[in-house]
Order: sequence, then structure tokens, then C-alpha cells
Amino acid sequence: MLKFENYPYERPKMAEINDQFDGLLKNFVNASSMEAAEAALQEINRLRSRLSTLENLVYIRSTVDVSDPFYQKEREFFDAVMPEFEERVTRFYKALADSAYRKELEKEFGSQLFKLAEYKIKSFSEEVIPLLQEENKLTTEYEKLGASAQIKFRGKIRTLSQLDFFLQDPDRDTRKEAAALKYGFFADHAETYNEIFDKLVKLRNERAVKLGYKNFVELGYLLMNRIDYDARMVGAFRKQVREHIVPVAAEIYKRQRERIGVDALKFYDESFYFRSGNAKPKGPTEWMVENGKTMYRGLAKETEEFFQFMLDRNLMDLESKPNKAPGGYCTYLEDYQSPFIFANFNGTAGDVNVLTHEFGHAFQVYCSRDFSVPEYFHPTHESAEISSMSMEFFTWPWMHLFFGEDALKYQYSHLTDALTFIPYGAAVDEFQHLVYANPDWTPKERNQAWRQLEHIYLPHRDYDGNEYLEGGGYWHRQLHIFEDPFYYIDYTLAQICAFQFWKRDREDHEGAWQDYVRLCRLGGSRSFLNLAKAANLRSPFEKGTVSSEIAPIKEWLEQVDDKAL
Repeated sequence: MLKFENYPYERPKMAEINDQFDGLLKNFVNASSMEAAEAALQEINRLRSRLSTLENLVYIRSTVDVSDPFYQKEREFFDAVMPEFEERVTRFYKALADSAYRKELEKEFGSQLFKLAEYKIKSFSEEVIPLLQEENKLTTEYEKLGASAQIKFRGKIRTLSQLDFFLQDPDRDTRKEAAALKYGFFADHAETYNEIFDKLVKLRNERAVKLGYKNFVELGYLLMNRIDYDARMVGAFRKQVREHIVPVAAEIYKRQRERIGVDALKFYDESFYFRSGNAKPKGPTEWMVENGKTMYRGLAKETEEFFQFMLDRNLMDLESKPNKAPGGYCTYLEDYQSPFIFANFNGTAGDVNVLTHEFGHAFQVYCSRDFSVPEYFHPTHESAEISSMSMEFFTWPWMHLFFGEDALKYQYSHLTDALTFIPYGAAVDEFQHLVYANPDWTPKERNQAWRQLEHIYLPHRDYDGNEYLEGGGYWHRQLHIFEDPFYYIDYTLAQICAFQFWKRDREDHEGAWQDYVRLCRLGGSRSFLNLAKAANLRSPFEKGTVSSEIAPIKEWLEQVDDKAL
């Protein structure tokens, strides 16, 4: 059995691949029968999957160690060539849309493929390739900057991820010192962050204008493949968040302040939930992985098989270490039908969240691995996040394996985190709408806009006089704002759907689980609202959904004696 470390990599010969692609595309266009067209289509998809596999191998290995010169060089290679290859993929999409066999192909592969093709055609042209190449360089620069953090704290050098452990320390002075050092890094590099982002905004705006759009907002929605909803619907959803969740979040923070015994909840207190200390995993990484194996064996046959697949092939890199990129992700190596999990374990409950959230993503793509259309391996982002966030809740009955007697502590903080995150997610989304509607804003104007949004969506937040954060710099830490424009409201929409699974799982586990597996198996073969419908989930955009779905959460939280935890 081939393990991840032995998955071979050799730089693709792009001239040969391009010639091969062009020949296959010609065969598709000139096909004399549906069978010939389908055969050419499958060959095109196999070639695309091969290139995607190599690109993802490079991405994984370059983020596991940003100091590795070989894979950093290969990352630069893909940053340059993939926008050029995208031009060929767009030509393929145009041929697909115009095919004489479109009706038969649509019957065979479904309409979603053709809708995705339409959005791709609208969002790309050859003249934007240089802009995409420069954008790739800038996002890699942002990533490397965060990974470069080597911060001395209590006698040891720490990464940003490792510092987060101390933001949950029962000693308030420790939390305050760790927060000062963490955000001190961002403050020290604020000029660089602003320069990178300013260039990104202007590049993206130029790209949109070249494609005939007023600004990047409309293009951003096309790039996110938001087929069945628009900015107006998202704005109405954010209004529901402001009206129904922000007041509940304020009450949750008030209870937290009382529970941990402080006169005023400061920003460095927000990750500390209980005076007796937060719930933490009772063992190291290897122990957590073993308990993960027990958990997924207990949950379902499907998850037992999947988790063993991941273990057998070493498809995870979990420990935080020097020169490792921050954050966490799941990606997919198509040629090996292998999901891969990247994380930065730091001894907090967040490690268990990875074992559920990122593995929810991995389970979804594992379930949809047999699609012959690469577009269907993953759903669009908001649908993909339903899989990950819902898995966090389906695994609740096994939290005692990780937290022992503190399992209820974990569940309480996990649910409050999920709820209070939504206003932050809405603030990030509105910030991006404002930024891209005003591409000539100065860094100061962007920071002012962010700070104003914090007052609206996060009115509890007290930066205790921290000049950098009071000045609106907090958003610099949010990777998505730099690397994945408009990817963030997705988490909040998915969270409302995941809350529905949380409620249904408590009432009818078998029915809820079967709907969840059905959702995962559908992959990206349907749009967001159609996937939600297939899983018997109510649309987050529907009036009244937000208030109705948070009502049982409020009820559950209120029946917990949180001060006794």
C-alpha cells in the first residue's frame, strides 16, 4: 500500500501536457458520436486530475515546511503555470457548453457541471493571466509571513499557533502577555500586511474591470460559484444575524464574564471559558488519533472504513512545528483518491475540532471520490462546510474519550463558539463587500471600516487599549481575506445548516445520519440550496430560519449550570 510520503512527484512537462490537452479537446469538439465525446471528456478529466494531484502534492509539502527550497521552488512553478492552464480549461468549458451532444452529456453528468462551466467562462479570459500569476505570488508571500513568526515566550520560541495555547491559560496575566506578543507580531508587520493586501485588492479590481464588471464584487460571486443566491440574499442573511444572533452572543459573553470572574471581558479573555480551566485533550497527538479511531468506529461503518484509510496511508500532518504554515485545511489528491489533513495541534480543544471538522471535509470527498467529473469531488464552499461543521456535532457522544469528565465543558464551549462565530463571520463578509466596492481605499480607511463593523457585530469586544487592535488591524490575521476573497459567509450559512443536524441528531440519529451521508455522497453534483434540500435542511436565507434554528441552542445552553463547570 502506497503511503503519502511515497506519493511520487516530478515537475510536469507543461508543453507536453498542453499539447496533449489541445489534442483531446480537438477530439471532443470533433466527436462524431456521444460515445466519442464522452471518451474524450473522460481523458480530459484524467489529465486535469493528474495535474491537480501534482499541484496539491506541492502545496501540502510546501506548507508542511515553508523552508524546504525544493517545494518552495515548485510552488512558484505552479503559481506561474496554473493560470495559463486555466485558459485551456476555460476553452474546454466553452466547448462543453456549445457541444452538439450537450443534451446527452447533461443527462449523463447533470446540469451542475454546465452551470459551473458557465460561471468559469464568465470569470476568465486570457488577458487576466498575468494578474492571476501576481496574485498567486502575493498570497504565498502572506502565507510565508505568518509561518515565519518565531516569538520568544516564557523561555521558548513559539509559533503563532503555539501561542494560542496560552490564550486559554487560567492565569490572566499569562493570557494578556501571550495576546500582546501574538498581535505584536501582526503590529510589527502591519505595513507589510497592508502592502500585500493593497496590491491584492487592486489586482482583483483590475481583473474584474478587464472582464467587464464594475468591480470585484460581482466577479467574486462568480468565482465562488454562487449559482442559486446573490449579494442581496447574503445581505438579508447578515441582517438576520444582526437582529437575532448578535443579542444572543452578547448574553453569552456576559455569562462568560461572570463565569470566569472578571469585571470586564477583554479580548484576551475570550478564549478562556471556565474559572477552573478550559476543557483540554487528556493526551498527546498519537493518543488523540487512537481515540479518533475508536470514535469513528463507533459512529458508523462508513467512518470506520474512512478513518482507517487515512491512517493506513499517513494522510495527515497534525503537529505544530517551526516553519510550518499556520492554520488547517483538507485537500484532495485525485489520482490516489486520497484526502489529506493539515493542522497545527497545540494542546487545546481546537485539536479535537480538527479531528472532527477537517475530517468532515475529508469524509465528504472520500464519499464522492467515485465521480468521474472532477468538479463533483467537492461541493461549493458553503456546502462543503456543512459536511465539516455537522461532523463536529455528530461526534459529540464520543467527546468523553478526549476530555474525560470535562466532556460537558467541551460541548458547552463548542456550541457557544459555533454561535458566537456567526457574527464575526458576517463581519468578515461585509468587510470584503466594502473593500471591493471601494478598491481605492487607503489602509487606514480599511481599518476604520473593520473597526466600525466590530462595533456592529462584536459590540462586546474590548481591546484594553491595544493600539494596533483599536486601530482596526485585527483582520490581518484572517487568511481567507487575503487568499480566498468572499470565502467566509460560507461558514455562517453552513453553521445554520449544521445546527439543524445537531438538533435532528438528538431527536433521530439514524435519520439525521443517513441524510448527512447522502449529502456527502452527492459531492458537488448539485448547487448549495439543492444540496440542502436533498439533505432535508432548511435554507438559511429563508425568513425566520436563523431565529428558529438558534432557539433550541439557547434552550440547551440555558439548562446547563455553566458556573458549576
